[in-house]
Amino acid sequence: MNNAVKTFLSFVTVLVLSTVAYANGEKAPKNNTNSIEVKHIGNYENQPIFQLSLTAAEADEFIITLRDSDGNVLYSDKEKGTSITRKFLLTTQEIGDNIVTIEVKSKKSPKAEVYTINRKQNLIEEMFVTKIK
Repeated sequence: MNNAVKTFLSFVTVLVLSTVAYANGEKAPKNNTNSIEVKHIGNYENQPIFQLSLTAAEADEFIITLRDSDGNVLYSDKEKGTSITRKFLLTTQEIGDNIVTIEVKSKKSPKAEVYTINRKQNLIEEMFVTKIK
C-alpha cells in the first residue's frame, strides 16, 4: 500500500511540474539548427587557407561574403543545401595586415553570423642557458 501511494505521488508531482512549465501557452523556443565553423587548415606556398563549414537541419540558402577592412567584397556567393564546405586561399600580398570579415546569412534566419580573420606576425627569438654537470 505504501509503495502504491509513493508511486501515485511521484506521478502527480511529474504531472504538476510539467503542466506548470507550459502553463503560459507559449511554445518552447526553436533552437538555431545552423552550425557554422571557420578554421585555419594550413598554408599553401606561405598563403593561409581557411575552411568554412555550414551544417543545417533543413535545406537552406546561404549567402557567403568575404570583405576586407575597407569594405571591398573579395568573394560573394549563394549556396543551397544542408552541408556546405568552402575553402579560401587568402593572398597575403594583396591583403597585407588588413582584417578580413566573413559574413554568413541564412535566408530562414534574419541574423547574420560574422567572423573576422586577423593576421599577426611575431618573431620569437628564444635563448636558453643550461648548466652542464
